[in-house]
Amino acid sequence: MKATWRVSTWLAFGVLAGGCSKEPAPPPAPSVAHVKPAEGSASVDPTPSATPRKKAAAATAARPQKPLNVILITVDSLRADMPWAGYSREIAPNLSALAKESVVYTNAYSVSSYTAKSVAALLTGRYPSSLYRSGWFFANYAKANQFFTEALQSKGIRTIGWHGHMYFGRGKGLEQGFDVWELVPGITFDPQTDNHVTSDKMTALGIELLDKPENSGGQFFAWAHYMDPHDQYNKHPESPDFGNKGRDKYDSEVFYTDLWIGKLLDHLKKQPFWQNTALVVSADHGEAFGEHGMYRHAFEVWDVLTRVPLIIKAPGAEPRHIDLRRSAIDVAPTIMDLMGQRPLDGFMGKSLAKEVYGAAPENREPIVVELSEDSHNPLRRGIIKDDYKLIVIDAGYKYQLFNLKSDPEEKQDLAKKEPEKLEQMKKLFETTYASIPSVEAYGGMKLKSGKMANGPMAPAKAEPVSSVR
Repeated sequence: MKATWRVSTWLAFGVLAGGCSKEPAPPPAPSVAHVKPAEGSASVDPTPSATPRKKAAAATAARPQKPLNVILITVDSLRADMPWAGYSREIAPNLSALAKESVVYTNAYSVSSYTAKSVAALLTGRYPSSLYRSGWFFANYAKANQFFTEALQSKGIRTIGWHGHMYFGRGKGLEQGFDVWELVPGITFDPQTDNHVTSDKMTALGIELLDKPENSGGQFFAWAHYMDPHDQYNKHPESPDFGNKGRDKYDSEVFYTDLWIGKLLDHLKKQPFWQNTALVVSADHGEAFGEHGMYRHAFEVWDVLTRVPLIIKAPGAEPRHIDLRRSAIDVAPTIMDLMGQRPLDGFMGKSLAKEVYGAAPENREPIVVELSEDSHNPLRRGIIKDDYKLIVIDAGYKYQLFNLKSDPEEKQDLAKKEPEKLEQMKKLFETTYASIPSVEAYGGMKLKSGKMANGPMAPAKAEPVSSVR
């Protein structure tokens, strides 16, 4: 079964995801410093600059003593090649303006290439393969998983979520720990695609929810997941006409979503809580437009499907670009840190808050990307270290090796040409995954490999805490 057919037939949905941009990166704004990998560290393509740069590590900014509110905005299927990262079309003017006053991660990765796996990682700080989950494509998550929103809720912190797709309807377990969990009105469920235009309704619902004193009168966490860049792709009269190809209409969707995110932010900036609120913007995954013969997302862990935008605006933090690779596994610990809360024992990443406030970033590689097996997704795992990325297919049935510096589009498999590097990366993969507990899916359904999902819904006994870091 070809990847193109699988993606177009069984597509789910995504968030801010990364694609490999073919456009050169523009000079950064003079007020934004770039933090680059040290020699021998993670390698990324340098961003040309026409102006002198500030020091690589910005002076540590004064962090507010009072714990912050946090608003997380994720955009389904948002690629990494956005205007602030070098894309030539001005398809997101509001997010581009936000990027100029924020900490921007230019090399961020989602944990997975598919929404049902990546959003669970955002809410738990754990890799999907380590969570108690059903084997369905539209996965359910058991109550045995600990969501960071549950920890916030136990401290009396208000938790609010609103969404534009029926997958987020009650019953999938993603609402654990949320005081408020709403869907935009009038939407229906279609497992093949997204039939609705919802960005305007998402913004209206967000304003309604955050204007309520019971939601925003005290400390709160809020999460909004915008859907419109997910297929099917539509043109919008509010957007410039970029053309009729898939990427053209996708760009119109991004423009439309950005328009309504801008309206939401304009409203929030007028509220008394805004000065004490951090904003995190990202995506659940990227989107393919013919790369590797694929369209849309899921089924593989190519960079175009797993690289995503990551923007963090926090009170008092100076704007800068951080070019070292980062993973969405760090988002949950970062949110908890900004909110003055201790990390959960089960977190597999760690907070970015110190570097948001100017500390020198550290190398956090290897970066892990994975797609746990379900009824339609095959098992895919990958790690990235320095210039190299190893993709492991079906638990070692096949290995693919790429040099992301010389081959960012992952076209030249080096597994046979560089056997020593392959063995080195395989050992690193084994060591890395030895520290990630693996949980079999439950539910009794047939998985893509033909195996049955007969895993547990909860631990039989207390499990030792493991960490990738």
